[in-house]
Amino acid sequence: MKKTKFKDIIHNVQTAMKKHSPEILTGIGIAGMITTVVMAVRATPKAIFLLEEKKEEKGDKKLTVPETIKTAWTCYIPSTIVGSVSILCLVGASSVNFRRNAALATAYTLSESALREYQEKVVETIGEKKEQSIRDAIATDRLNADPVTNREVIITSSGNTLCYDAISGRYFKSDIEKIRKVENELNRRMMDEMFISLNDFYYEIGLDGIDLGEALGWNIEKGYIDLSFSSQLAKDGTPCLVILYSLSPPQYDYQK
Repeated sequence: MKKTKFKDIIHNVQTAMKKHSPEILTGIGIAGMITTVVMAVRATPKAIFLLEEKKEEKGDKKLTVPETIKTAWTCYIPSTIVGSVSILCLVGASSVNFRRNAALATAYTLSESALREYQEKVVETIGEKKEQSIRDAIATDRLNADPVTNREVIITSSGNTLCYDAISGRYFKSDIEKIRKVENELNRRMMDEMFISLNDFYYEIGLDGIDLGEALGWNIEKGYIDLSFSSQLAKDGTPCLVILYSLSPPQYDYQK
């Protein structure tokens, strides 16, 4: 029993170290760089002493650069080793993060492709009207989970229809004609610029950008912006236009 528990502990430690290896390597690297500086400072008095001795041997003549290096370099061997290991740890942490981000981007692309295929097959199987009813049901659930009575409504300069953005979870006043116009204009821009960020869309409809809005966007190689809408009633009885992105969701790494 004790042997089994010990194996479990070892396994948990190994799993935790693997999971948090970038943080561990970064911490070791930073600590190592600080230690390198401290060790180099402490080694300097000894190096100065050796250089003075060497100058006395030469009769107080000025040492050449090769002589200076040859005399003092051994004092800095420990700090050089620690500094080199620290750099390797920092490079290793960066490499692990890069591989993980690449794997995440690949997984996202595969998931996005599978979702698009699923959506197309759903429409093909049950028809557009029933598929729209499913989207309407999703929109209803979104509004019920995030009622307008608990939220600030952002007033923009385009329209008086209550709207709800499914990604940022914001209520604002606009109208479907304005939003469709922005969608078309951004798609035209994308023909020249190749990609459009989610924040570009928000700015054009009168909303502030969000942190996620710079990470997500559309790329012309994967298709144009294709918004879908659902007309619902908010909990206070106000008609509300829900903006959905199910037909062409903004993508991660859209600039590549």
